[in-house]
Amino acid sequence: MQTGFGWIEIDGDRYEHDIVIHTDHTVTKRQKKLSKPFKGSYGHTPLSGEELACLEREKPEVVYIGTGQYGDLPLTPEAQAVLAGYKARIKPTPEILQDLATETRKFTAILHVTC
Repeated sequence: MQTGFGWIEIDGDRYEHDIVIHTDHTVTKRQKKLSKPFKGSYGHTPLSGEELACLEREKPEVVYIGTGQYGDLPLTPEAQAVLAGYKARIKPTPEILQDLATETRKFTAILHVTC
């Protein structure tokens, strides 16, 4: 796994958008449109509670939030409240990738690839 500004590589596949790694290790595009209504308040599309609805279905043991190359992805208060119910690791995306390399628990990861 590796990342740079605007991209991330997982298992040899390169993505040039934010991604979600699900508990079954499938990778999908982050559903940023769910958080777009909050962009005006944050100056950037934040991670909102709406995007975290998948956690209830997946029931991960730990949740990883990669906040971008420089750690600038904002989280809404609702997202913070949802994450408080999980073992959550919230750090810049490059640091999260280091953690994921050795993670053995069932996890969900939401990874921002810019800022």
